Amino acid sequence: MAEYERSRTMPAQPEHVFDQAANVDQLDAWLPDALHVDVEDPPAVTVHEDRTGEDMPALLRSEPDQMRLEWGTREQGSYAGWLQVAGIGSGASEVTVHLSFFDAGHDPGEQAVNDALDGSLRRLEEQVRMRVDNAGG
Repeated sequence: MAEYERSRTMPAQPEHVFDQAANVDQLDAWLPDALHVDVEDPPAVTVHEDRTGEDMPALLRSEPDQMRLEWGTREQGSYAGWLQVAGIGSGASEVTVHLSFFDAGHDPGEQAVNDALDGSLRRLEEQVRMRVDNAGG
């Protein structure tokens, strides 16, 4: 089993960050470029992975009261993950994403995963900034 975790501080209230992260219509805006989520009958989703060309049945759960998203494969148990948003004061938040790969065949490797997580957190921050700037302007 391989586990990865990355965090990023974002200059926005945790509620704004979580609302953006949990917006299923905009997941593709911040998820890794190679992943695409098709929401079926929540919490059921299908994840398409460009790297393998596979569609995987998965679950995506949102826990707004905890500012947490959780996901994972439905049948295979190949991977799971979560995103947690926490307020850190002064109108800022820390977002942590954690991934667990239970099947080595689905683990693209440490460098690839860390690059994907860093890129996703950067894109999520860009989405949050656009939302906050548009709301304030």
